Amino acid sequence: MPNSRQQSSGPEELYAASYFRLVGVLAVAAGSVEEAEDVVQDAFVRLIPRWSTVCRYDDPEAWVRKVAFRLLHNRLRRARNRIVAMARMGAAPSPAVTSTEAVDVTAALAVLPPLQRQAVVMHYLLGLPIDDMARTLDVPSGTIKSRLARARVALAPLLREEIHDHA
Repeated sequence: MPNSRQQSSGPEELYAASYFRLVGVLAVAAGSVEEAEDVVQDAFVRLIPRWSTVCRYDDPEAWVRKVAFRLLHNRLRRARNRIVAMARMGAAPSPAVTSTEAVDVTAALAVLPPLQRQAVVMHYLLGLPIDDMARTLDVPSGTIKSRLARARVALAPLLREEIHDHA
């Protein structure tokens, strides 16, 4: 039985139904709402000429999500390369502002390398199974498992709750 996304008559309806959800998920992965908006909009722009094919997929939103994550990955890689190039030329990137307040999930995710953050977002926030993530990202399932394991190790001390027994 088709789902409601399959029954939409065009990319406009898919956009209306999924844009804010996709931006929310990508914002966590990107660490920036603006960056997420850009990649989701770019993904929808790429969808339009392919709509006649993508509309027949079981989940057209999954196609947009995959494209958006790939665009984000490419942007993050280019930004990292710019920073490396600037460092080689002697220009130091501006220091990041650090917060002394309690670390929340978004801030904790921001310390992860982009590929680990992407895996955490896709698995824990989107609820995607590892095999689906591997197909989406065109990597082996073992790579996804490794990224998730490394991310959990890195996040554990940041997200550990202090338990105070005042009894």
